[in-house]
Amino acid sequence: METVLAAPAAPQRTPYYLIAIVLSSFSIIIGLIWDISWHLSIGRDGLFSAPHLAIYAGGVVAGMFSGYRVLRITFAGSALEKSLSVRFWGIFYGALGDLFCIWGAIAMLTSAPFDDWWHNTYGLDVTILSPPHTVLLLGMIMIQFGAIVSVLTFKNTQRDRAIDVPWLDTLLPFSQGFILVMTFTMASEYLRRHDMHGVFFYQITAALFPLLLVAFSVSARKRWGATQAAIVYALFMMLMNWILPLFPATPMLGPVLNPITHFQPFEFPLLLFVPALAIDVLSLRSKTKYDWLLALRFGVAFVFSFVILHWPLGSLLMASKGHYFFGTSQWYFGSDPNWEYRYAYAPWMSSSSTEWLIGLPIALLLAVISARVGLMWGKWMRKIIR
Repeated sequence: METVLAAPAAPQRTPYYLIAIVLSSFSIIIGLIWDISWHLSIGRDGLFSAPHLAIYAGGVVAGMFSGYRVLRITFAGSALEKSLSVRFWGIFYGALGDLFCIWGAIAMLTSAPFDDWWHNTYGLDVTILSPPHTVLLLGMIMIQFGAIVSVLTFKNTQRDRAIDVPWLDTLLPFSQGFILVMTFTMASEYLRRHDMHGVFFYQITAALFPLLLVAFSVSARKRWGATQAAIVYALFMMLMNWILPLFPATPMLGPVLNPITHFQPFEFPLLLFVPALAIDVLSLRSKTKYDWLLALRFGVAFVFSFVILHWPLGSLLMASKGHYFFGTSQWYFGSDPNWEYRYAYAPWMSSSSTEWLIGLPIALLLAVISARVGLMWGKWMRKIIR
């Protein structure tokens, strides 16, 4: 049985720490996408390059605000504030969102010298998920989770109050949309336009995104939680793709097979808002008490809408050669710009009929399991008050 604790009086304004943590999350993903574009356009970057500073600034701000709140509640907090906090190490009291942010900030700052040593020792990264980048990404994800949990915790403790807190309902879809950006970035090596005619693309997306979209839909106390988060993700990705190429950049490493003069865009966003809308509609209309049955509906809706959208989207992106809107001018400076499959699917990129017959049911199974986990997480987030 859930313990109901009295909520503190609702403030007339959104707490500054929530704004700071969500802005920290925003700074992190700006730096992340900028850093990828930097590697595509310039090559090696230093420890204190501009994208790295944006990333580390987000981690430092989130860690400082969260650390201050933990110390304040521990040594100067009221009994009510401590009852609404998590006790750890036998001494400290803090909200779960604050702990996520502190752990994330420590991981991010630890990864900085590790990444610099890695580059100096082994040279350029050939994958996004190199060991130092993995530590960094885990830290960034912790801060993204911390932002979501912090906003939801505050909303849940104030849900019975009549006072409307400005901007609070805006912070939640932004913080959730930012973690969609992070998730897409981590898996982006398998989610490019060249992958959209292969069944593995749909298996990867089915394993990752139903979990997040279902959790966002279920945890939202207002309608369209998943749809709003997906729209934030799409708008952010498109704006970064449109803004970065406006600035000059030239390769600083060789060989330069593709001479460029401006920053390269990242990737065109996935059309997540369509399956998100389907999940929101099902979440609103479903009356079943059986979570596995609801997860089956979510999974089918996701996979069906994703396939019918992204197969033609892949063809469209290939046909839009160098189009500014779609960001298809992107090409690494060390790759041959005249490669015959730059804007075409090579035979090994498209799955055969047999691979589809075997792989699509696997994608559906992954989507159902992912949605089921998302249901559990979303229900937990609806109740979290610490």
